[in-house]
Amino acid sequence: MAEQDYYKILGVSKKASTNDIKKAYRKLAMKYHPDHTKGDKQAEEKFKKISEAYAVLSDAEKRKQYDMFGSAGFQQRYSQEDIFRGFDFSDIFKEFGFGGTNFFGGSGGRGTRFSFGKGSPFNARARQQPQMKGSDLVYELALTVREVANGTTKTVSLQHGGRTETVAVKIPQGLIDGKKVRLAGKGEPSPYGGPPGDLFIQSKVVPDGIFSADGYDVMIDYDIKLSDAILGTRIQVPTLQGKELSLKIPPGTKHKTKMRLPGQGIPHMRGSNKGDLFVRINVQLPQKLTDEQKQIIQQLAATGL
Repeated sequence: MAEQDYYKILGVSKKASTNDIKKAYRKLAMKYHPDHTKGDKQAEEKFKKISEAYAVLSDAEKRKQYDMFGSAGFQQRYSQEDIFRGFDFSDIFKEFGFGGTNFFGGSGGRGTRFSFGKGSPFNARARQQPQMKGSDLVYELALTVREVANGTTKTVSLQHGGRTETVAVKIPQGLIDGKKVRLAGKGEPSPYGGPPGDLFIQSKVVPDGIFSADGYDVMIDYDIKLSDAILGTRIQVPTLQGKELSLKIPPGTKHKTKMRLPGQGIPHMRGSNKGDLFVRINVQLPQKLTDEQKQIIQQLAATGL
């Protein structure tokens, strides 16, 4: 189903009243009705579009859904069968002076017969019509960096029609910030007896006191003494898997220097790639010196250091 702007098709504003919508449809229907256009295919297609728009905008619930989800979202939820289901054109066409509904393929009265195309209710009377799916839900779930890196299982509670449903969610490795996992059939129930919608768990990655994340890359802060920054040292860096890696700090390392450990970040959801682990070196300056330390610093200063 092509994307449609029903308000534009009828030439009304989004604030138009039901009566305004009916008047607009009547004016266009009088112009494009097959009884008037006699075989004009372009006029026939125009009539189909304005009839579809009127079927949606004249129904309070369908109009609410269209306004809420927009054209693309509405058409994902409503087939043409859904759009015309329960809608009786006969009364309005008799009011306009046309002969009933036989131009849709019915019988009796005058009028030109044509079809609304594959999928319309006028071509699908003999087959079962699809039922409208319930709305999808998005649940934002806070996950620590290590939970995203290693995978975990979480329990979430959802409210459905005044009752609470508890769902166990398996979180795969690599569900970085903003990515989603889908739980089929765990969304809102259909108001029309169709299948329920889906539940999407959307990741919200939070720092865990040691690690922070930027996509698949991970950052850790590590404090070293001034003397270690000047002379160089080795440090033991914790990893996402609970191990430690030895990292050489070269002499003369500056404050806020970042050092990279490739492949020690978060695994990608697909494939074998991993992000990197970055160690940010924070050189700690002493707030207070002993007399001995002052003397040593003064001696160093005298050497031009």
